[in-house]
Amino acid sequence: ARGIMSGSGPEKPSQASEEDRQQEAEQDWAAAKAFYDNLVTQRPRPPKPQNAITVAVSSRALFNLVEEQRIYVEQGVEKYVEYQQKNENIILKPGPAFYFVKALEHVNTRLLELYPDDEERFDIVLMTNNHAQVGVRLINSINHYGLTIERFCMTGGESPIGYLTAYLTNLYLSADSDKVQEAIEAGIASATMFTANKDVVYSDTQLRVAFDGDAVIFSDESEQIFKEQGLDRFFEHEQLNENKPLAQGPLKGFLEDLGKLQKKFYAKNERLNCPIRTYLVTARSAASSGARVLKTLRSWGLEIDEALFLAGAPKGPILVKIRPHIFFDDQMFHIEGAQKLGAIAAHVPYGIAQKYQKST
Repeated sequence: ARGIMSGSGPEKPSQASEEDRQQEAEQDWAAAKAFYDNLVTQRPRPPKPQNAITVAVSSRALFNLVEEQRIYVEQGVEKYVEYQQKNENIILKPGPAFYFVKALEHVNTRLLELYPDDEERFDIVLMTNNHAQVGVRLINSINHYGLTIERFCMTGGESPIGYLTAYLTNLYLSADSDKVQEAIEAGIASATMFTANKDVVYSDTQLRVAFDGDAVIFSDESEQIFKEQGLDRFFEHEQLNENKPLAQGPLKGFLEDLGKLQKKFYAKNERLNCPIRTYLVTARSAASSGARVLKTLRSWGLEIDEALFLAGAPKGPILVKIRPHIFFDDQMFHIEGAQKLGAIAAHVPYGIAQKYQKST
């Protein structure tokens, strides 16, 4: 599944013109592949976007650019570009998405060992509204850390949303909440990255991704009941609708993508050594409202490795134990609690919780 939610959009081109466009695109890719296959290189060829799980990451999510952003805000774009050029040989420090990207690349390495010619793997794209003059410092930093990020999109201050669509983006991570909101409204799975307030050692052999449930994997339909009618009515609603699957939320597609890759390892008898592990970390109570969640996942044909129903308890202590490379939640107080205890958190600005956050 692509990371784009279903919904109405612009009118589709005629079937004939769409088929012509796809045929031309296939011819372009065939020519590019033939050219690349003739090169002598140890680097894997970047996969086609149609086959890849494309993760677009902004420069401020990938690297720590707090000082640079301060210069941009206080002194303007010209001083910012000048500063970046003067410091282009000074390596940037890791940002909130850095270790997540490293873990994605470890999964790719394992996949290529098992499936050398398969293109179904992660493709990391640097999607930034930086100006091209800043590119050298970003390239130097990427090469310093040995990251495999071949595709850059530097929009020079323009919105990246059109490019996200063109890249068939499955997940967009940025430090700019306005751009993330714009992407969510365009139907693209997106989250705003927040740096942990403590240094934590993350696994370098297993990608760990933790998801909240309502308004993240699932729609916010049940959360609306809770916010507007209270906890007892929420429990009653969930028990009455236990056998009715919840609608999908903005990150359902990414969980599905992770599941597809996990099955590729299982097929090679690598279940016990799988480099991907997924977690559901939800404030729901198991006995009162957990069955509907588990039955929904089952109806989608999705597995979750660990499900933790916290019945309203803080999520931070659980996340400290899990040490996920990324934790997705729609409510900022969960994000802030995770940050304080050293978890890397990503805010998904989707659903009714955003209305309440704005009002408070």
